[in-house]
Amino acid sequence: MYNWFINQSLIIKTLLASLFTFLSTVMGAGIVFFFKKNNKTFMDSMLSFSAGIMLAATFWSLLNPSIELSTSLNLNCCILVSLGILAGTVLLYLSDSIYEKNEKHNKRIFMLIFSITMHNIPEGLAIGVAFGSLKYNIPGSTLLAAISLAIGIGIQNFPEGSAISLPMRREGYSRLKSFLIASLSGIVEPISAILGLLLVIKVRYILPFFLSFAAGAMLYVIIKEIIPESQNNEKKSMMAIFSIIGFIVMMVLDVALGW
Repeated sequence: MYNWFINQSLIIKTLLASLFTFLSTVMGAGIVFFFKKNNKTFMDSMLSFSAGIMLAATFWSLLNPSIELSTSLNLNCCILVSLGILAGTVLLYLSDSIYEKNEKHNKRIFMLIFSITMHNIPEGLAIGVAFGSLKYNIPGSTLLAAISLAIGIGIQNFPEGSAISLPMRREGYSRLKSFLIASLSGIVEPISAILGLLLVIKVRYILPFFLSFAAGAMLYVIIKEIIPESQNNEKKSMMAIFSIIGFIVMMVLDVALGW
């Protein structure tokens, strides 16, 4: 299976990886058919583990290649990478601000859908950019690193799917409608992943910025959403250990094994 995957074009690799993250959202949304509420400890453990994977992938799969490539292109890596991180952060900050502003009104469910969907766009871009960077043989930019990033995003998409479908069900929507709407919130990931891929393989000079942009978006999601959510669990120390394990797994894949 892996040998088949590595022989595919970058577009097919990116599409398959982003479809995996979309299907993770679908599977999370499907919880509404079986449970009235999630097993919080299990979900928080998954979130913590994915936070560790994504944190490591943010550096080794996104920031480090961005620095390496901007340096090789004789660009000011400090300014370029900093601007990229800030741009990714600001995009998600604005989407959260819109959500928080409207949360007081009777639109909470719809703003929740909007917020999660907006988060999925830069996540999809991150996947596309990670796979697109493989074209340029940048140090630190490897196939397994891109795959690991997609896995980390996919893991945290699972509880995101249920975070929409279960509240919708509690608000009186049918299980099927709750499932379909929650699932569709993740469809933007394959679309934005292909867009990110096409942009970076067509215009090499924007790749460092897009890599750091994706890193900024990932950092924002990890720091503001994933870690605080998992730390709401009463077993805070255990959740922290899961995050560290996720970080180590990604580090070993990317550094020690040279993947």
